[in-house]
Parts: sequence; C-alpha cells; structure tokens
Amino acid sequence: MTGSTSGLGLVTAAELAIHGAEVTLAVRDTARGEHVATAIRARSAGAKVDVQRLDVADLGAVREFAAGWLGAHSRLDLLINNAGVMAIPRALTADGFEMQFGTNHLGHFALTGLLLPAITATPGARVVSVSSGAHRIGRMRFDDLMGAQKYSAWGAYGQSKLANLLFMSELERRFERAGIAAFSVAAHPGYASTNLQSTSATLNGGGFRHKFYGLGDRVMAQTAEMGALPTLYAATNASVAGGSYIGPSGIGEMRGHPKEVGMSSAARNRDNATQLWLASEELTGVRYLD
Repeated sequence: MTGSTSGLGLVTAAELAIHGAEVTLAVRDTARGEHVATAIRARSAGAKVDVQRLDVADLGAVREFAAGWLGAHSRLDLLINNAGVMAIPRALTADGFEMQFGTNHLGHFALTGLLLPAITATPGARVVSVSSGAHRIGRMRFDDLMGAQKYSAWGAYGQSKLANLLFMSELERRFERAGIAAFSVAAHPGYASTNLQSTSATLNGGGFRHKFYGLGDRVMAQTAEMGALPTLYAATNASVAGGSYIGPSGIGEMRGHPKEVGMSSAARNRDNATQLWLASEELTGVRYLD
C-alpha cells in the first residue's frame, strides 16, 4: 500500500494488518513507516507489517521498489494505490512530470505494471485506485497534461483524480481481455479530515487557507477512520465487482458508510481511457497488457 504513514492510508493499512493481512507499507519516509509499523504491532501482536521505501514521484524509486519486492514475494493479493497530493502549486517530479499528475497517476500506473507478475500469479487479486469526488471537476488535457501552458492547482488535481478512474476502468478491461483472474476497482473517501488539506494550505501560502480548511474539517469532514471505509470495502468485500467505484453513502458522497457510487461521464469515456493508457506507457516507459 502506498501513502500509508498518515491519514486514510495509515488507517487502511492498520485495519488490514490487524485483521490478518501481511502488509507492506510502501513509503517515502522509512523512519515514519517504522514508527507506524511499531504502532500497528502494539495494537495487534501478530500483525505482519513490513516497511519499504517507495516514492511514487520518482520512477527510478518505483522500479527499485518493484524489483526488490518481487525478489521477495511471488504473489500479491491486494495493491492499494493510495498516495497522493492535493491542489498544490505547480511543481515537478524527479522525472519532470507535473507533481499531481505524476504522483497521483503516473507513479501508480508504473507501479501496477511493474508488479504485474505477482498480480497475475494470484487468482482474485485486486488493484484499488483511490480517487476523489474532485474527479468531477477534472478534464483530460492531452495537449497539456503537465500544465506547462496553463496551470490551476485544483484543475490539475481534478485531472489526476479523473485519471485514476480512467486507469481503473481500462485496467479492468485489459484484465478481462487477457483472461487474467484479477480485477480493478476504485474508491473515494468523501470529505475526510486528513493532512491533505493542511499540506495544501501550507504549500499555497497558509493564512486564510488554514482557517478555511480547518473550519471545513470541523463542520463537514468525517474522521479518517470513516474516510478509510470505502477503500477497505473496495479491497475486501466479496460482492465488489471489477470496475466498481465505492464511496460514502451520504448526501453528495461527502460522508457516510460505503456503497457503490457513480462516476462522471468523463470518467466513463473509453476513448480517453485508452488514450491515457497509451500516453502513460510513453511517459513512464512501462508497457503492459497490450
């Protein structure tokens, strides 16, 4: 699981480990990862938690992680692509990609492909992509995916979360076409109180943004524990079918217990899903499931 040292990822990883899963915390900061692993083991003495360094904003690190992980494991029941950044000023990844598109989508696209041997060796394996209700404000700007010509922090975030859903659906179609007994699903947390908001506020200059997000967290947000439920549901519920999108059941999908929810028309666009897949292969150099 990526992005598992705080917020929704931490809750999700902890619940999986406490209930018997062998969990790899794939994290940028291994010291923080070890702290989380120790806390999980304190809650459940039998918890099996491993910590490995992975920065999905660096394709070299993604390749290094995948090679090391495959060297030690022959099967992968569950891959949760959770790490992400939200509405930050324009920045570039180690490979020169716009940070939100590179982190939220391209790094996970590459990671999934590089771990495919273990996924295909595991009947019933699941790949869970964590998206957002903000996918509804996104559009795929194939002529300017990196926001070099025009950049909006929220527009880039929406594009990256839309990309998560297009990838999820295209991956499911390619699994089916290849006859692979794995499936691809997605989830979103609604409005959950996590460090995404505070990080976004800090990187955008703080001030009123901290107050705005703080008010939202107090008035509207649900806890990280509730926000993690859609991901856990998508990851473990036997009734979830490939291609499903799970989110909160409350008004506006902002809060509540998990259920299957709808996607925007843009997220259901098969031509864009195919175009995104081909562009992602070209950008990352990771090609799979042709």
